[in-house]
Amino acid sequence: MANKTVSADSGSTFRTLMNLWPYMWPADRADLRFRVIWATVYLVLSKLVLVVVPYFFKWATDALSGTPHSPPPLPAFLVVPAALVIAYNLMRLIQAGFNQLRDALFASVGQHAVRKLAYQTFVHMHQLSLRFHLERRTGGLSRIIERGVKGIEAIVRFTILNTIPTILEFALTAVIFAVAYGWVYLVVVAATVAAYTWFTVWASDWRIAIRREMNDSDTEANTKAIDSLLNFETVKYFNNEQMEAERFDRSMARYEIAATKTWTSLGWLNFGQAAIFGVGMLAIMLLSAREVAAGTHTIGDFVFVNAMLMQLSVPLNFIGFIYREIRQGLTDIENMFDLLDVKQEVLDKPDAKPVAVEAGRVEFRNVEFSYDPTRLILRGVSFDVPAGKTVAIVGPSGAGKSTISRLLFRFYDIQSGSILIDGQDIRDVTQESLRQVIGMVPQDTVLFNDTIAYNIRYGRPDASEEEVRKAADLAQISGFIETLPDGYKSMVGERGLKLSGGEKQRVAIARTILKAPPILILDEATSALDTLTEQEIQSALDIVSRGRTTIVIAHRLSTVVSADEIIVLKGGVIAERGTHPQLLAAAGLYADMWNRQREATEAEERLRIARESDELGVVVRRRTPEIT
Repeated sequence: MANKTVSADSGSTFRTLMNLWPYMWPADRADLRFRVIWATVYLVLSKLVLVVVPYFFKWATDALSGTPHSPPPLPAFLVVPAALVIAYNLMRLIQAGFNQLRDALFASVGQHAVRKLAYQTFVHMHQLSLRFHLERRTGGLSRIIERGVKGIEAIVRFTILNTIPTILEFALTAVIFAVAYGWVYLVVVAATVAAYTWFTVWASDWRIAIRREMNDSDTEANTKAIDSLLNFETVKYFNNEQMEAERFDRSMARYEIAATKTWTSLGWLNFGQAAIFGVGMLAIMLLSAREVAAGTHTIGDFVFVNAMLMQLSVPLNFIGFIYREIRQGLTDIENMFDLLDVKQEVLDKPDAKPVAVEAGRVEFRNVEFSYDPTRLILRGVSFDVPAGKTVAIVGPSGAGKSTISRLLFRFYDIQSGSILIDGQDIRDVTQESLRQVIGMVPQDTVLFNDTIAYNIRYGRPDASEEEVRKAADLAQISGFIETLPDGYKSMVGERGLKLSGGEKQRVAIARTILKAPPILILDEATSALDTLTEQEIQSALDIVSRGRTTIVIAHRLSTVVSADEIIVLKGGVIAERGTHPQLLAAAGLYADMWNRQREATEAEERLRIARESDELGVVVRRRTPEIT
């Protein structure tokens, strides 16, 4: 995916707000839309009450100074200064109550939006191609989603609950100043608001670039940290803890510089806002003071103007806050929306139907495929795996063996040719149904950081405990599980690191047995194991593959001698094919590979025997008394 950086002037704000609208106003949740309406009503009411509050302050001031109150005429009970003071504070309390009702009503709306978009992003990540995930860094991806989710609530809350009411408050304030005090006051207020808003937007745009730099540094540091921790053992093997720490610290140093700039720029923004508002407030108060001195205004008018300006400072400052939060939120979630914009590389056809497997025959017909257009991996490969038979695919590294399994799972689409299951082109069936009928035991089994039972049941989540135990028994791992203190509830650790390679492979076999697929792929399932463990695992694999159409992708040729057919790939083409005896008799590439592996195995066995003999000799010498 191209890493798009959306600038402030590219229309990303409008695009993102349009993308967010369905989450602010969910079509399938009438109750949440009802909450949005009432939250907006209470917010508008709070603003109307807010502009009335300074009038009670003015009337109380005039009453206390002995100045007759200005029109409109007040009810008799409000002429008493104490009543006006009580009314003033009561109105402030009512206004605060409306605000709290607004927040309470909108809480579930904001959280629903966060949950919905986070869920959609998570689902979308699983729908993207294997190519996308191979090119992404897990740490950076998780950080993008984390920051994006945090930014959603801020944007949803501020756009719906604050922007429109703030504009309404400005309008009401402007009308009051124009009607009660004249156009000069209105011009000063309008100029102050305009200058304040312009400066806020300009400074916030400047800070957005700094924020992006800080986010990039944060993402890089988090990626390096997660990458290092995931490869903890490798770090220890090569004694590179200090190198990893320095590498992480270099990223954090860049984050430190960017974060410092962020806070410094915030200080300049706040100072500039205070200066602009201070000048506007000075002008308004000088005008009012002159009117009071001339006798055309009361002390209450001077207090009223000051109170209105102080109230105006809150939404003015809030406009800056709203703008900053929305822009920063947009910066935080723009990468998340970029992820959502990434198109699926492999799509189901509109008329795709579930695959119907009767026998389980697999055919590759003149298949051509490349990850990169400049390098063809498979060149016109054709072979047939009859129902219930086992076909092995062998060959040197880079020949395209593992690509076969990825294409059968349809992680990628081929450039030409066809792959069929019982005569059905896999591009014509749904991906979900396709993957339901294929089981996989990979070379590198990565388990979830959960219990052994959870990892076995992953093959079929609705399986009963008895079925899980039966699958473990067939995979020859039930005895080991029962020796553990917590049995099937034992945690396997991050990526299954608490288990040995053989134990992880048996868990993978057990969950494949539980899935019970008619088609099975064994992708170098024993190549990373020692010879003894390989023989034990191979017997379990023989059980799981019995009666199933099986494709064995192998590095160790000793595991495929009993296959019904062996296909030898070299350079993306089929170099040889036949049974084990036929290929040995042909004395070609397969025979050469077999002889080299046999020599290596024999040399390994001789070395093992020699080591055991040396160890035995040492023990004998230690136990034999010296003869003097």
